[in-house]
Order: sequence, then C-alpha cells, then structure tokens
Amino acid sequence: MRLSTDQLIFWHHGFFKLNGTIVFTWGLMLVLVVGSKLITRRLSTDLNRSPWQNLLEIVVNGVEKQISDVGLKRPEKYIGFLGTLFLFVALAALCTVIPGYEPPTGSLSTTAALALCVFVAVPWFGIAEQGLGGYLASYTKPTLIMLPFNIISELSRTLALAVRLFGNMMSGAMIIAILLTITPFFFPIIMTLLGLLTGLVQAYIFSILAAVYIAAATRRTKSKADPAPAT
Repeated sequence: MRLSTDQLIFWHHGFFKLNGTIVFTWGLMLVLVVGSKLITRRLSTDLNRSPWQNLLEIVVNGVEKQISDVGLKRPEKYIGFLGTLFLFVALAALCTVIPGYEPPTGSLSTTAALALCVFVAVPWFGIAEQGLGGYLASYTKPTLIMLPFNIISELSRTLALAVRLFGNMMSGAMIIAILLTITPFFFPIIMTLLGLLTGLVQAYIFSILAAVYIAAATRRTKSKADPAPAT
C-alpha cells in the first residue's frame, strides 16, 4: 500500500523522478486553468445575461461575502488567491472518484507547498496594506519582547497548516484503501462519498484560515491621533 503519491513513479532517469504528486498536481492546475478559461469566455456586462453567468456571479458574491466576514475590507483583492486555494484542494478531493487518480494533497510536499503559499501571501498582503514599516512593527506589539514569539508563531502556523491538511487528506485515502481490501464493495462507496464531503470541508477550512492570517496581517492599528468614532 502506498502511503503517498510520492511513491508512485511514472518516469525515472538518474536524479530526476516524475512521481504521482507532480503529475496529479499539474493535472489539477491544467484543469483549473482550462476550466476557468472556458467558464469565463462568454461573460457579458450587459443587462441580458445567461443563467450560467447569473449563477457564477452568485457564487463569486458568496465567496466575497465569506472573505468580508473574516475581516478583509476589500474581498475582491483577495478572492483570486483564496479562491484558487479552495478550488485546488476541493478539486483534489472531488477527483478521487476517477479510477487511478490519487489526490496530491495526500503528500506532505503538496500541502507544504500550499502552506508556503500562505506563508508568502501573508506578508505580501500585509506590506501592501500597511507598508513595510507598519507590517514589521506589528511583530513588536504589544512590546519588543514579543518579537521572537511572533516570529515563531508565523513559522509554527505554517507548519500546522501543512500537517493538518496532509493528515486529514491522507487518512481519508488510507481508510478507503484499507476498506477496499477487507470489506465488500458497497461500504467503501459510502466512505468515498464521506471522503468527498471531508475534502470540501478541508478546502473550506484551509481557505478560511489563510483568510484569517491575511486579515491579521492587513489590519491597521489605530494610533492615538485617530479621532474617536461618533456616537
């Protein structure tokens, strides 16, 4: 039994290996790129819009509402990054119904890469919102003593994101694989459906956590000179 798609080797030559993680990851990215191109190729700005475009706009507005509820004031600025994270993790889980496919999110290398994307995006959006000085100053609040603890927090939550997603996705795949070997065919089908639901939940949690971290990095602290809000 393979514990990870890293162990599934499609091509090997010397130092270079083309494993399942690379193949399935790039396959998912290709599906997302081509799918987004096909879905958005006939969008209209007129009042007469197709039912498909109306449905798509409802979904996008719902995602923006979720991002806004987290605390990000301009959700349209972050929907590209957060939406892509959600779609990738969700599609990785949904494609498990395809014979021969194994989700790349069951590999720690993939989940670590996703967590590193969040790790880079947090200071990127934080600096864009507060400026370099304002963002770096947030590491010394409320006192300078908190500087090492805030740095450790940044690193530890990145590791936690990767391990959490890896553990949840891999455990589901392993349970289904074990059940396929020791039980009749019907029961693993039910577990597969539950696995799809779990994958969607993990995609939502991963995206929301990324949004929370970005919201914390982009939140401006009020100075003493700021006027008090009117009552």
